[in-house]
Formats: sequence, C-alpha cells, structure tokens
Amino acid sequence: MTATKHELLRSHLQTLIERELAPHERLPTERDLAQEFGVSRMTVRQALERLENERLVYRVRGAGTFVARPPITKSIELTSFSDDMRRRGLQPGSRLCIAESVPAGAAVGFSLGLSPSQEVVHLERVRTADGVPMCVEHSYLSVPGLLDQPLDGSLYDLLRDRYHIRLVRAEQSIRATVLDQDTAAQLEVPPFSPALLVERTTYDQRDRPVEHAISTYRGDRYAFEIEVVRPSTDD
Repeated sequence: MTATKHELLRSHLQTLIERELAPHERLPTERDLAQEFGVSRMTVRQALERLENERLVYRVRGAGTFVARPPITKSIELTSFSDDMRRRGLQPGSRLCIAESVPAGAAVGFSLGLSPSQEVVHLERVRTADGVPMCVEHSYLSVPGLLDQPLDGSLYDLLRDRYHIRLVRAEQSIRATVLDQDTAAQLEVPPFSPALLVERTTYDQRDRPVEHAISTYRGDRYAFEIEVVRPSTDD
C-alpha cells in the first residue's frame, strides 16, 4: 500500500525529531513545511496531529509546534521490591518473619481463584533498603514446594528461575493508612505514623493469578511516582 503524503511527511519529521532536534526545540512552521515539501497546509496539519497524538511533539497556540521530551518510565510498574530498590540506588534486603501454610480464606481465595479452604503459602517479610526497614509484606501464593525454597531474596526471581513463572501484570490499589503498634515496631517508626497500604494481585504469562500481596510502606521513606498526561485538545 502506498503511503499518503501526510504519512510520508510524518515519517520525515519523526526522523528530524530523533536525529536533529532537542526537546522543546521548535519545528518549522506549517507554512514553511508546506513550501519545503510541496504539500498543502492541511497535509502538514494532519502529520503534526499524528505526531502530537504519539506524544512526539506538542503545540502551543500562537507559538508553534515543539519537540516533546522523551516519555519517562513510570515507577509504578510491575517490578519486584528488589528491582525497585536497585533502580533507586539502594541495596535491597529481606527479613523473613513468617513462612507457613494456611487456608486461603475468603479474600485471598477470591483473588487467587481458590476455594477458601485451599492451602496457600503465607510469607511475612520485612523488606529493607540499605538496611533500613521500608515495608512489611504479606504474600499469599499457591505454589507447590515453595516453603522448601530459599526465601531470603527476590520472590519474583525465584518464581521465574525455579518454577518458570513469569509475572507480567498486576491489579493494584494504593491507599493511605496509619501504622498499628506491631507494624510500626517492625518498621522502626512511632505507632500511628503515616503509611501506604498497597494491595496487589499478580498474574503470570497465561493470565493466571499467582500472588496476592498486602504491603505496608513507610510514608516518610517511600513514594509512588506516576506520570499523567492530559489528552490533547484544540484549546
């Protein structure tokens, strides 16, 4: 299929953006682009709209079209605690508090698609960064033989390397809370300190629920950074 004029122009402008122009540098005007490439202003406008929808450029009314900065990676993505801490330049650690087999119960069973009476592995761990407690994590999994494995490192790495389970997506909620006395002691902060409660169900490559985790993070040492984008409008 032959590319249309605005598709060809869009491809040229993308190359220009990637190789020659810096973020926030202005592109040639619509009139100049139309004259240079021998196309109509409408064709130029269609190409620029495509680039704007792809977040390669942004337009300022009365000023022109500018190169957008490269998109940043969201830190709120599916990573293990260990990977997350390493990305922040910190050395991850883990202190195993509880490793046991328990009935799933109603909430965990629902999240993992199990009967409430079915046994799951429950792990309680204090996760540290450079030796400082960062969160208390309760993980529930239905993985045979897991309690016989070393549990002092990354659980996600263990699932991948030992069980060939690759975790690819998660459903997650984050809300504010305060710490009870026991959790505060584990995190070495005063009771009723602010915290973030993160509840997540993680799925493997076949879209099967593998882990239900409830993690309580210190509010003074941890934050989730999210990039949000406003849809482009004519105004």
